Amino acid sequence: MIYILFRINIYIFLHALHQMSNNQRKFQPKKSWILCLLLILVVNSGCISWFQRPQTQLDYGYAEVKGSDTMVNLAQAWAEAFMEKNQDTYISVTGGGSGTGIAALINDNTDIAASSREMKEKEIENAKERGVVVWGFVVAQDGLAVAVNNENPIESLTFDQLKEVFTGRVKEWSELGWSDGGKISVYSRQSNSGTYVFFNEHVMDDADWAEGTKFLPGSASINDGIKTDKSGIGYYGVGYLEGVKALMVSEDEANEPVSPLDLVRVSEGKYPLSRPLFLYINGEPRGTVRDFLDFALSEEGQRLVVEEEYYPIGAEIEAQNKETLELASGGDE
Repeated sequence: MIYILFRINIYIFLHALHQMSNNQRKFQPKKSWILCLLLILVVNSGCISWFQRPQTQLDYGYAEVKGSDTMVNLAQAWAEAFMEKNQDTYISVTGGGSGTGIAALINDNTDIAASSREMKEKEIENAKERGVVVWGFVVAQDGLAVAVNNENPIESLTFDQLKEVFTGRVKEWSELGWSDGGKISVYSRQSNSGTYVFFNEHVMDDADWAEGTKFLPGSASINDGIKTDKSGIGYYGVGYLEGVKALMVSEDEANEPVSPLDLVRVSEGKYPLSRPLFLYINGEPRGTVRDFLDFALSEEGQRLVVEEEYYPIGAEIEAQNKETLELASGGDE
């Protein structure tokens, strides 16, 4: 298409030059150039429409998923398995952060928003103002891990200790019992991330971050940083842990610390940094969007949740999703 567009533009340009040479007396440079440029713009505008995001139709096998970086691996696994079963469909998956995906849904720039946090009231109001009817479904659960370098001997921290570390009130590992740890190096997700929002609300209480905090765009980036930084500490989705150490976490000294890798405890809601993962859609789920949502919530889809090192939804959440789906479908389920 781009090649054809280029050829058309060249043809128009050369034709204009030919007319100029054959009509020297009648030629009016200013008008001819304006007409030439207008014709090129008209041709281009028609061709450019071919590259706009396809609108999902009931009989068209395409859907776009955009949002949470935490959920990218999981959404991609769903997409690949779904396309394998449905050869005439294509599911596009991109990250950028939960806030980015939700904004895209509100602006009709994606079919599905993946989010590692609930939508904010302001976002819901913004959606209503634009005529967007948002429905949310919990499709998995995630244990938000607090990770350190493998050389770090610390085993667990409380919420208060985490807050002191990430705000910079505790600056040295020796203050927490590691005499050779040196100065603490803090890693965080960026503010457009649902992971950042969750940690900021549940641990930081919106306090200021430690001076020198490294705000990185993705969970994998933080994991890679901590893996090579002996004094590093950061937080991100448990599915991205690789070559680092996950700390056990407790809300306070009175509660037993729990590991984010303990599937049973996380599923029981006993890990204090566990959270739901969402897929948000605009209006009644139909066509490919509905089929993809059904697949994510199916037995096979939830098996992929476990394979990607997240946690499957339980019976209570299944019932909530079913009720939401009935409402979104106008009670036709």
